[in-house]
Amino acid sequence: MTLPLRPVSTVGALADALRSRVLSGEIEPGTPLPEQEIAASYRVARPTVREALAILVHEGLLKRERNRSAYVPEVTISDLNDLMYVRRPLEDLMALAIAGQRAPQAEAALHRMAALPADAPWSETVAEHMALHEALIEAVGSPRLERLYGVLAAETRLGLVRLREVYQDRDVLVREHRELLDAIADGPQDAARAAVAAHLEHSWGAEDPAHAHH
Repeated sequence: MTLPLRPVSTVGALADALRSRVLSGEIEPGTPLPEQEIAASYRVARPTVREALAILVHEGLLKRERNRSAYVPEVTISDLNDLMYVRRPLEDLMALAIAGQRAPQAEAALHRMAALPADAPWSETVAEHMALHEALIEAVGSPRLERLYGVLAAETRLGLVRLREVYQDRDVLVREHRELLDAIADGPQDAARAAVAAHLEHSWGAEDPAHAHH
């Protein structure tokens, strides 16, 4: 007999809570996350904390080295520029493949982003922003493109934490993505590719001198 699934395990709930704090920028890069302190503050057992942290390490949102607490990795401006250097050709393949089409899942993610309450945590905007871009990639129908894009997902999400300073007004973010989806759907290929390339020219907020790359 199969037992009914519990809605969310304690491990899953703790991972969700910590993920939200990382993606809202509340837990800053370099901050250690000692198991003992997390266990005490969330009133859960150490093994539960260890499993929840392992989930976030696997997702790439935390790093863990031997004999050290897990921590949020620092994603520098030069890391982000290199990330965009690799993302651009992948997104260009997407624009080539789906120009002239609507991507219903991307439209749905944009709708959810637009419907978030004004006081929603930034992590929810990050989640919908990622869902929109991933839906565009999935619309291509190439498992390998999805896999390559997926490898970059954690760093992209950590990069989006920085964009909170750039997009304090979420309506601007929604408008930019509305324009992007319309440009892809309207085609032709050249116009869709140009719109995708322009969209990826993010300003990541505070620059650092190490960004002179490519």
